[in-house]
Amino acid sequence: MPDRADHVRRRGAAPGPASRYRPPEQSLFSVVYGLVLASALVAALDPAGEEADPGPDALWVLLTALAAGAAHGYAHVIAQRASTDGSATASRLRLVLAEWPLIVAVLPTVGILLAAAAGWWAEGTAADTALLLNTVALFGCGTWAARTAGHSWPSSCRAGGMDMLIGLVIVAADALIK
Repeated sequence: MPDRADHVRRRGAAPGPASRYRPPEQSLFSVVYGLVLASALVAALDPAGEEADPGPDALWVLLTALAAGAAHGYAHVIAQRASTDGSATASRLRLVLAEWPLIVAVLPTVGILLAAAAGWWAEGTAADTALLLNTVALFGCGTWAARTAGHSWPSSCRAGGMDMLIGLVIVAADALIK
């Protein structure tokens, strides 16, 4: 029985009913980047043996994501400026604003840390939860991208598993460093 992935547009094929669900490459890139950034920051900001301070940690995760998104968007502007006449255009502003998925990707981690700041759970538990959530989200992003590209479920799950490895490396590094 055909599923949604069977209707995704293939090279040279007419658009199918599911082609509108295909994730834009730049958005997917930014989401994965944001998830990895949030995981690495949570791991680094939760050192063993130090006093828990999840409120400032949440702020650092958010500010770092904003700075990374702005820097990445501005790098696109510089590259475009170097290849054209150098004048400012609205399209260059759109290049910077197109990094919004990176910021959105860190918001669950920020929310988890703010919940710890409110006393709903310990910072260590919040950090572990954020690492788990981000690792599962990396699997989901990889699987979703592969499915919308027309891959089978087993192939898509392998792709998601490879993306998930990034999160697992951060979790392993966090465990080894502590």
